[in-house]
Amino acid sequence: MTRILVIDDEQASCRTLKLHFEGRGFQVETAGAAEEGLALILAEPYDLVISDIRMPGRDGLSLLKDIQDQIPELPVIMITAFQDLDSTVAAMHGGAVDYVSKPIDLEVLEAAVDKVVTSSPDQLSDDIILSLNDKSEAIVGRSSGMQEVFKQIGIASRNRVNVFIDGEPGTGKTAVAKAIHNARFHSDQPFVTINCSSSTEVFLERELFGHEEDNHSGAEEERLGKVGLAGEGTLFIDKVNSLSPRLQDKLMRLLRENEYTPLGATRPLQTGCRFVLASDIDLVDEVAAGRFSKDLFYSLGVFSIFIPPLRDRKEDIPLLVERLITKINKEACKNITRIQSDCMGLLVDYDWTGNVRQLENALMKAVVVAPGDVLNVSLLPEEITGGGKVPFSDSELALGKTLKDLECEHIHAVLTATGWHKGKACEILGISRPRLDRRIAEFGFVRD
Repeated sequence: MTRILVIDDEQASCRTLKLHFEGRGFQVETAGAAEEGLALILAEPYDLVISDIRMPGRDGLSLLKDIQDQIPELPVIMITAFQDLDSTVAAMHGGAVDYVSKPIDLEVLEAAVDKVVTSSPDQLSDDIILSLNDKSEAIVGRSSGMQEVFKQIGIASRNRVNVFIDGEPGTGKTAVAKAIHNARFHSDQPFVTINCSSSTEVFLERELFGHEEDNHSGAEEERLGKVGLAGEGTLFIDKVNSLSPRLQDKLMRLLRENEYTPLGATRPLQTGCRFVLASDIDLVDEVAAGRFSKDLFYSLGVFSIFIPPLRDRKEDIPLLVERLITKINKEACKNITRIQSDCMGLLVDYDWTGNVRQLENALMKAVVVAPGDVLNVSLLPEEITGGGKVPFSDSELALGKTLKDLECEHIHAVLTATGWHKGKACEILGISRPRLDRRIAEFGFVRD
């Protein structure tokens, strides 16, 4: 009979889980604290431990470490009411086989338990990484989809396996790649990125692999290439779907053999970096159309993380809005402290085709023109409100400002908020670079 130990300081939770799993034929014992649970584990054999993370005295993560040190073959499922990336990554990073959020969905917990009791011992253990260095505040979410992403980041942090990140544009693939890097024991090494759609094939090859045809020209960074710059760290290769067939073949060699040849070189070089790759389109369709290598596609699928689109995890939007406004306040020197309920309702109801990036841009536009510390519906873009909104308050209109005056103030506010990053300003304003340059000249803007 499978023996389960439940460790939780909430007696009601212990009773519920004990009754439920005993009804399924398991033998279940409970403990109300980490020390009590560890004493039982060391005294008697168990097949599975289900432990809360947050408990008075010693927490579940320190208990998990002791179990890994003393009985590494004993599987542990962690449970917690705190659905954040740090807790999830710390649990998976520390050797937990799964992570379940409170309030506990018994079907979800059953599935996690079933995976344990039907698995072989070899499948339950893995390399353990001992440190976690980053708060990863760019990634938030309470939805089941994001909780799964957090789990996968934790699992990926245990070893140097290459990772493929799949998801629509704007879902946060770069943030996930950084979280994987920061959760590793080599997080003090470089995190280097390259966008495969950013240049022509020849320049992309030079940028990725470096060159040796003229050691006296070009910057050191260009000569080394991104692979060389990554060293023992992480190279994030974004939009891998944009690579030409020839560069796909070279990438395949790089992934399989950790070996590459700079342009103009006669000998291959070895790399010790980890590769995280991403695509913003469905590679299955690209393979079917003959535009993407089938062999490379299968290589990317060894360990993959799928980031769900924002429209499928709307319960995460209020948390994202709060986090993004905090970030935008700092960047734009604003002090938005409140958001009206109907404004938040529109943000939650809207289907964000551009995902988190589109949400951030919409909030940036709203924050930079907000006259006070409150976000309301009138400040949101028309595509969210459905049109017909009044873009400025009655008090602003009473000042007698012309449309040109308002345009001048808005463009200046966006330029200031983006640190005069014209590309980002154009994206927020929805205008072309030449038009922005004309407006800068027309209004006589001078960078401070």
